[in-house]
Amino acid sequence: MAQTNRSALIFGARNLGRAIIETLVAQGWNVAGAARSDETLATVAAAGAIALRSDITDQAAVRATVEEAAQALGGMDLVVNAAAAYGGNRTGPFGGGPLAEAAPDAFDSWSVAPARSAFAFLSGTAGALATLDLHATLIQVTGGSSRRAMPGRGLWAAGAFGVRAITQAAALELREQGIHVALLIVDAGIEPYAGGGRPGVDPAALADPRQVADAVVFLAEQGPRSATHELQVTPLAETWVP
Repeated sequence: MAQTNRSALIFGARNLGRAIIETLVAQGWNVAGAARSDETLATVAAAGAIALRSDITDQAAVRATVEEAAQALGGMDLVVNAAAAYGGNRTGPFGGGPLAEAAPDAFDSWSVAPARSAFAFLSGTAGALATLDLHATLIQVTGGSSRRAMPGRGLWAAGAFGVRAITQAAALELREQGIHVALLIVDAGIEPYAGGGRPGVDPAALADPRQVADAVVFLAEQGPRSATHELQVTPLAETWVP
C-alpha cells in the first residue's frame, strides 16, 4: 500500500541511497536526496526526488540540509545516511591493510572519516529536528566490520566501531524525544545498483540494494512500542558470524 504525506531525506544516492530513494518514491513518500556531485544530484532528480547539495562530513551542512528538506517537503519522518565517507585518498588495500604495513595517513582515511560522517549526520540531524520540533526515524548504515575486526581491515573496523558507538549513544539520548535511531548493518558487499556484480565475488553473496531499501522501510514504519535499534542483514551465501 502506498504511503502518503510522509517525508524522507537520504544522504548519498549513488548505489544503496539510490535504491532507497526509488523505493520510497514508488511507495508514495515525499523524498529529498543529498549528495555532493552533479552526477549524483542528477540521479536524485531523475528518481523523482528533490536534489540538495550537501556534505555528510560537515555537521553544519547536514543540519542546514535537514532544515531545508523539511521546509521543502512539509515535514520530516525519516533521515538516512547511506553515504560512503572516506578521508582523502584511500591508501593500501581495502580496510587499510596489515597494521605493520599501513601508510601514515591510513588511519585518517579508513578510521576517522566514517566516524566523523556518523557524528555529523546524527548530531546535525538531531539539532535540526530539535529546532523544528519534529520527530523522525534516523538510520545510519554501516558494514559488518562494526561487529568485529578482521586481519588486514583493523583500521576500517576501528572506524566502523566508532560509527556503531556514536549511533548507540544517539539512540539512547534521543529516545525520550520521540526520535527513533537505528543502525542498519549490511554484513556483505552491496551489489552495484546497475547490476554486474563484483569481480571475484559470488553474486549471491552480495546484498541486493533494493532489498536493503526494504529493510529501511521496515525500520521507518515501526511504531514507538516496537523500535529496533540495530538490524543486521546478511545474504545466505555470505559467511555469517554470530
